[in-house]
Amino acid sequence: MPPAEPRRVLMTADAVGGVWTYALDLARALGARDVKVSLAILGPSPSAAQREEASVIPNLALHEHACLLEWMHDPWDDVARAGEWLLDLERTIQPDVVHLNVYAHAALPWAAPVLVVAHSCVLSWWRAVHGHDAPPSWDRYALAVREGLAAASLVVAPSAAMLNELTCCYGPLPRTRVILNGRDPVAAGAVDKEPFVLTAGRLWDEAKNVDAVCAVAREIGWPVYVAGDAQGPGMEACRCEGVHSLGRLTSAALRQWMNRASIYAFPARYEPFGLSVLEAAQAGCALVLGDIRSLREIWRDAALFVAPGNRRMLASALARLIDDGDARRVLSERARTRAAALTASAMARRYADIYRVLLAESTGEMRPLLSLGAV
Repeated sequence: MPPAEPRRVLMTADAVGGVWTYALDLARALGARDVKVSLAILGPSPSAAQREEASVIPNLALHEHACLLEWMHDPWDDVARAGEWLLDLERTIQPDVVHLNVYAHAALPWAAPVLVVAHSCVLSWWRAVHGHDAPPSWDRYALAVREGLAAASLVVAPSAAMLNELTCCYGPLPRTRVILNGRDPVAAGAVDKEPFVLTAGRLWDEAKNVDAVCAVAREIGWPVYVAGDAQGPGMEACRCEGVHSLGRLTSAALRQWMNRASIYAFPARYEPFGLSVLEAAQAGCALVLGDIRSLREIWRDAALFVAPGNRRMLASALARLIDDGDARRVLSERARTRAAALTASAMARRYADIYRVLLAESTGEMRPLLSLGAV
């Protein structure tokens, strides 16, 4: 008899960054497989636009708990209270699998098997952005992440590069798998590409390196449009001169801008996957990306890569594509082709396979596996 199919998943998310988009895309695609998702939202409340986006997913139930997130300043009392809330939620929902998009809560005494997905982490972010290890003020965070990873039934990362970062920062992990993120493309109809460069990301996050695109905007022949939050939690607003600031856009609005943009620039210093890059590729943008292991791994020959710290190289790459329409079209087609394999349905199929294995192991239908490999 084949292992039982998972039918209920308790998943955590926050409304701050890309995990929100990832969680909604995965929930939507799991719904096609008759899996109900209870989404436990930690941190700041979702915006009205985010709530509307979630409301149209029929198999999705939202639960909210306002708290500091584990990567914020002195969050540990909040993290502990959120953990109690999550365990109460598990007792009510009785999920087949707990899918955590955070680390510390994996060490809780869950009844169901626990999957942890490593979307990013402070220690690897710090190394990439600052070039050295995080200061001792992050030691408690590091301990909480290490304990969470060790307690998880399985650790998933969206790229092999991110999985490698985890082992470098926290030590060997016995059970891991790589599952690339995915988004289903949205049909846009016939939209002519326009002569401008688009970039998107949190302006306050040094890892996104949006300021590098702003810095070279006056050196290239096309206007530059910037989408993203200018102000982070507890921070002053960032300002970028010489560009057209679009502010924070809804997912649908950002896709419309990508459909129009000819070039998408994302010279990131640190990016474990990059959902915005995938969206831009689906929209047929030519990609100019930071030359880091994760983006090389995912986009291969479908982008121009530039050293994140070399603004002259960034300006040169953008100018080259602006001047060479044929090169732009070649990169656009390569990006579209690569993106075609990175769909939400493919992502959901791989997660459903993992859920099935974890559920079977927890019920004694299958002996535990030492490793689940990579996809």
